Amino acid sequence: MKLHEYQSKEIFRKSGIPVPAGKLVHSADEAGEAVESINGPPWVVKAQVHAGGRGKGGGVKVVQEPAEVSIVTHTLLNSPLVTPQTTPEGVAINQILIEEGVEIEREFYLGMTVDRSVGMPTMIFSQAGGMSIEEVAATTPHLIKKEVVNPATGWMPFQARNLVFAVEPLPAPETLRGLTSVMQKIYRLFLDLDCSLVEINPLVITRSGDVVALDAKITIDDNALFRQKDLASLEDPKEKDPLERMADEYNLNYIRLDGNVGAMVNGAGLAMATMDVIKLAGAEPANFLDVGGGATEDMITKGFEIILKDARVKAILINIFGGILRCDVLARGVIEAARKNEIKVPLIVRLEGTNVEQGRMILAESELEFLVAKDLGEAAQLVAKQV
Repeated sequence: MKLHEYQSKEIFRKSGIPVPAGKLVHSADEAGEAVESINGPPWVVKAQVHAGGRGKGGGVKVVQEPAEVSIVTHTLLNSPLVTPQTTPEGVAINQILIEEGVEIEREFYLGMTVDRSVGMPTMIFSQAGGMSIEEVAATTPHLIKKEVVNPATGWMPFQARNLVFAVEPLPAPETLRGLTSVMQKIYRLFLDLDCSLVEINPLVITRSGDVVALDAKITIDDNALFRQKDLASLEDPKEKDPLERMADEYNLNYIRLDGNVGAMVNGAGLAMATMDVIKLAGAEPANFLDVGGGATEDMITKGFEIILKDARVKAILINIFGGILRCDVLARGVIEAARKNEIKVPLIVRLEGTNVEQGRMILAESELEFLVAKDLGEAAQLVAKQV
């Protein structure tokens, strides 16, 4: 679960991590009132959306005049934001964070996540802050430093020193203490809140030598939300695709993509392989939909309905390997969905596994028009012919 920047900064503030003063607004009028109580000029107007690259997309503006804060806020709230991490249509902006400007001397990147290769929390630090960490990794990987944290010992002071003393030129002692303090607090926050990611980009040193988090990104592990009740209430449903929200209600693993071939699969690995097959066939998947091994007939029906609600879908590929989810259960779910929703696109079915013959018979007797593939290769060929 992703948190907005303003939510993450409030958590930082409570954890003792310095952040700029700011206010959340939902209209140009509120922005005009907010700017009166925030130090400036300059002021920074920041769109609050769950997408990176806001600066490149025009979602972060530095303004010098109080009246301009309201004008920029009005413009952002009434225009979709397109960034490198959104679809070409962009995303709607529903709220804006107005902050005081900060005199920046130096910029750093600081983040913490789980390094899957070692299975432990890892602190990532770079003096190339303020730009995409992916770009830094690709062009100047030597500027990225990492410290793997053994959960048995926790974050150790020497690890902070390993990171900050790699900075050239070395900051003043008081600034170094500020950097190491933020690292310690980030680690504690990462563990206490069951995070999968905590990121500050940029973490800056001001001209007065203070260490300030100008940006904040926190992602919570969904599997831990049962013990993070307060954080669960921070989820913003407006930031989710409507079809993804519908899938959440039915406990389906669904992610909407940019293609035109809808896919229904049981099992995440098989779903990934199916998307690869669709792309190899020259088409693009419209979704990731894993109905899971224990899906019921009702869940299958709901999943099929979600796919059909996507206007971009030009063909549907059902790829089921019957194990816990039997093929006959899948077939009945598809038929039930077809009765409720008129199917106007080609339907391609590949079934194997438990009760496969019963499933095929149920589909054959349903009077549905569909194409049967004997294997993934044939399914790919049928997909390519339909889109």
